[in-house]
Amino acid sequence: MYKSSPSTSAVMPSTSAGGSGAKSQPQFETTNKEESETDSEESDVSGSEGDDTSWISWFCNLRGNEFFCEVDDEYIQDDFNLCGLSSQVPYYDYALDLILDVESSHGDMFTEEQNELVESAAEMVYGLIHSRFILSSKGMAAMLEKYKNYDFGRCPKVYCSGQPCLPVGQSDIPRSSTVKIYCPKCEDIYYPRSKYQGNIDGAYFGTTFPHLFLMTYGNLKPQKATQSYVPRVFGFKLHKP
Repeated sequence: MYKSSPSTSAVMPSTSAGGSGAKSQPQFETTNKEESETDSEESDVSGSEGDDTSWISWFCNLRGNEFFCEVDDEYIQDDFNLCGLSSQVPYYDYALDLILDVESSHGDMFTEEQNELVESAAEMVYGLIHSRFILSSKGMAAMLEKYKNYDFGRCPKVYCSGQPCLPVGQSDIPRSSTVKIYCPKCEDIYYPRSKYQGNIDGAYFGTTFPHLFLMTYGNLKPQKATQSYVPRVFGFKLHKP
């Protein structure tokens, strides 16, 4: 049932928001994934859709969901980690069953429209759980691998020299703003390159993650860029008014 679910954008309306090298610039294997992306809509899924694919794996492999890591079932099954979520999302219990691949008979008693609402609720519940999981040690480690692979993109600023970025939200409240990418070198935020990623709710990553990540992995924090662009007219610097 869930494999016909719409992408994350179904529950998140599109909104508008928004030195020289490091002491030890992290040497990561370059994949340039973001540079190979296209806006074609040939498929919303990049991965197996076999019957043995879990909902979490399926969801994280949807086009545009590259920023998400896979949350452990054990983390989701711990009620302590889900505190307060049931009051934020309708169809919460049914959505949680869907995320955990628990067989449920609600599909027989729900209308098609209600089933779509359950699927949308599952995306929101997973996103809110994800924002908590990535602040844990296991979640940080999972996001570290994605950071090393440039899954979150690079800073578009010239003098940041392709610095890898991290996802960040401008609010911890769902449906407030879309996700942005944070550059630890210039310490500014930007829109993701992909329009699919640009529709993801920023609350699914939260305002804390990139900063706690860089505190945890202090060796990855680069020095600020020492160069900046200077406007000139016929070689002369422009004076500020």
